[in-house]
Amino acid sequence: MDLAIFNALPPADAAATIRPCADIGSWVDDVVAGRPYRCRDSLLLRAMRAAAEWTAADVDAALAHHPRIGERASGDSTEARLSRTEQPTAAEETAARIAAGNAAYEAKFGRIYLVRAAGRTADDILANLTERLGNDPATEALVAAEQLRQIALLRLETLVEEPAAETVEKTTGAAS
Repeated sequence: MDLAIFNALPPADAAATIRPCADIGSWVDDVVAGRPYRCRDSLLLRAMRAAAEWTAADVDAALAHHPRIGERASGDSTEARLSRTEQPTAAEETAARIAAGNAAYEAKFGRIYLVRAAGRTADDILANLTERLGNDPATEALVAAEQLRQIALLRLETLVEEPAAETVEKTTGAAS
């Protein structure tokens, strides 16, 4: 979606547009309240600052909407489509080791394992999962929150594009 269009949406529609990035009501409300944004970077900065305030409860609530690493999100919601493009496919042995690691992670930390999968191989993800299983609960809560922030910002960056020059001219009356 073009940034100019995002800026012009009614608040409920703008919220629905970005909720798949991170389903945390206070974050969505804060990002929507910051409109209009003059450029995508200002949108991303506001989103990053709002995400810095996430509590453990916020993160746990948002994780309820994420598939386990190695599982493909089903459905055609925006969140499911984004998730499918982020996760790499894994060889059978690696996939089995990730599934076992997911189970160990959930048993230890009481939540699903979350990692910014975009740009990572299945082997990278397995190594990260193995390393994070060594964390204590407090450290892991901070790591999981950071991973969710990274995912949210990447998704927001994917969803909202800089407006084309013609759109800026029409909405601001400026010429290039």
